[in-house]
Amino acid sequence: MDHLLNDTQRQWQLKARAFAESEIRPRSLVRDQIPQPGDTFDWSLIQTGSRLGIRTAAVPIEYGGHGIDFTTQALMITEMARADSAMAKTFSQSWKWSHLIIDHGNDDQKKRFFDAFVNDDQFVMGGGITEPNAGSDNRLPPADDPKSGLQLRAQLDGDTWVLNGSKCYIANANIGKLIFAFARTDPGAPVHEGTTIFAVQPGTPGLKVGKVFNKHGWRFYQNAELFFENVRVPDSNRLGAINGAHKKHGGRNSKFGDMEYAANALGLCEAAIDTATLHGRTHRQAGKRLNEHQLFQLKLSEMHMLTEALRSFVMRVAMEADVTVPISRKHNGLLMNFSTDAMQRVCYLNLDIHRGANRGEISARADKLVRDAIIWTHIAGDSVQRMKAVKAML
Repeated sequence: MDHLLNDTQRQWQLKARAFAESEIRPRSLVRDQIPQPGDTFDWSLIQTGSRLGIRTAAVPIEYGGHGIDFTTQALMITEMARADSAMAKTFSQSWKWSHLIIDHGNDDQKKRFFDAFVNDDQFVMGGGITEPNAGSDNRLPPADDPKSGLQLRAQLDGDTWVLNGSKCYIANANIGKLIFAFARTDPGAPVHEGTTIFAVQPGTPGLKVGKVFNKHGWRFYQNAELFFENVRVPDSNRLGAINGAHKKHGGRNSKFGDMEYAANALGLCEAAIDTATLHGRTHRQAGKRLNEHQLFQLKLSEMHMLTEALRSFVMRVAMEADVTVPISRKHNGLLMNFSTDAMQRVCYLNLDIHRGANRGEISARADKLVRDAIIWTHIAGDSVQRMKAVKAML
């Protein structure tokens, strides 16, 4: 695959690899084992990545970023996730919302939000979609049921919107400096036709952070509750058209989402192969090295096979996005589901290889990989996503 990369893509890949090895990997298990979820976060890691240009890499050049393409983003996510999946997601989360600003923001919003984002090494963003009673039905809501999906309400009062409701499992809700809240502005319409995006700043009266969720996996990545009690947001912070949150399916943001998760899954696969290979070389069983046993070899070969298949799929989708080949919902959905299935299988095979080992760093890492991999079942690789992909084929 390397022969298809240009010099810029290769340089960013190598920068991400060096950052991952020197900064991310040494902190991975240490941060994962901190008991309190809010304490797992490490601002010094974000600052170091910011100085390297990683946090702002997806911001357009004209707004102070580096404007890296989708192929470069996929490469960098994979390199960082190979060291720690949750830390990689923390950086790519900034790219995700940078794309949202590009897709939906007007010129004034792009300048305001990107100026603040680029010039503050501790500026991270979050997005508020999921709610206590609205998760999967935000992805594939019944077309004739306006009560399905998110219920955070936004009502216009003069030139200000008043938001009431709650969100849960919101990325960076407890640490973010800008939150993009998806709210229903037409409660009589289905969620995909009656939702609007608002940029909300922490500290706005009525906006409160609830509990920080104590997850088994992705412990570095912050997720928390948000409560909106008559939160007033100026119309100048409304992104895109009223009721238009889901109507720009061809934008950059829509191409990024599933590829982001799949590239991260690819990094987890590579990490699992690394730990399995080292374990096979350094442990003995029945008088010979573990990697001399056929059962080990069969498991490792399956891990490699699935990883390389996933790599080809990820890079195909990323490269097609860069040359503006239309990316179908079918491709994105299938990529997301395949990455979930392949990555979880690879991580479980790695854990199986480590069974019976002394509880050292390698086996602890194998355990962490499985805990991180389980996240995919909930975030995007579920049966709803599979049904969406099938609908695109019909």
